[in-house]
Amino acid sequence: MQKKSLSAAGMLMPATLMVVLFMALPLLYLFRYSLNAYVPGQFMVSDFTLANFIAFFSETYYLIGMRTTLVMSFVVTVTCLVLGLPLANWISRKQGSLKTLLLMMVILPLFISNAVRAAGWMVAFGKTGVINYALLSAGLISAPLEIMYTPYAVFVGIVAVNLPYVVLTLQSVFEGLDENVEYAASSLGANPFETFVLVKLPQIVPGILAAFVLSFILTMNAYATPVLLGGPSFRMMSPMIVGEILNKANWPFGAALSFILLSVTVSITAIAGYYIKRRY
Repeated sequence: MQKKSLSAAGMLMPATLMVVLFMALPLLYLFRYSLNAYVPGQFMVSDFTLANFIAFFSETYYLIGMRTTLVMSFVVTVTCLVLGLPLANWISRKQGSLKTLLLMMVILPLFISNAVRAAGWMVAFGKTGVINYALLSAGLISAPLEIMYTPYAVFVGIVAVNLPYVVLTLQSVFEGLDENVEYAASSLGANPFETFVLVKLPQIVPGILAAFVLSFILTMNAYATPVLLGGPSFRMMSPMIVGEILNKANWPFGAALSFILLSVTVSITAIAGYYIKRRY
């Protein structure tokens, strides 16, 4: 038994070293940078201060950015679950080549970068874009709608990015359900909707929570979509971090914002994981 444990530890050692080298050490450097001071015209001044963290919690501008990020993450995630649950259930019920085709249609968008997809939405949302052209041609509106550089454009863009991940996560969970339970519910008089809500959903709650956490984390750290579709006036944490580092060259404060965003994301993940472990 001891030899097997040592063998397993030896097999895990290379992966552990890689994680420490390429993830843990950069995070330590990031935290150390966040404790430095910023002097305009200089890269950074070595210091040991919490001024950068205090500045975040004392300035409304950055707190609004965090609030916007959290609200957008929650709304996007709920929307992805509402759209993804029936789609994942429907795909899991298919067989053969049709199922393969449907899965490929879900997976293919993941091969396209977020920036390219956001550029496509920019074409669709513009004043002379596809959506306004179709609405004007149908006579539903008299003037082009202002869709670009609004929270609604960011919302649609991030939902389009996250939805395939949610569908794939939930579809794999639906695959693990026993089909006989569905047949039993049907034989007892339950219609398909009642079977889905009363029989299937309670069994896949851990999978729903996993999909929720995945979508929430992806939205919390979204960068390309908020920048391209939201414009400079829309504030989410990732674009704000990049702005502090690249535009203002304020590396200490940018590092502090990064660590705060990381802490919030990890905390939400840990709480969800703890709940799943305790409850299920």
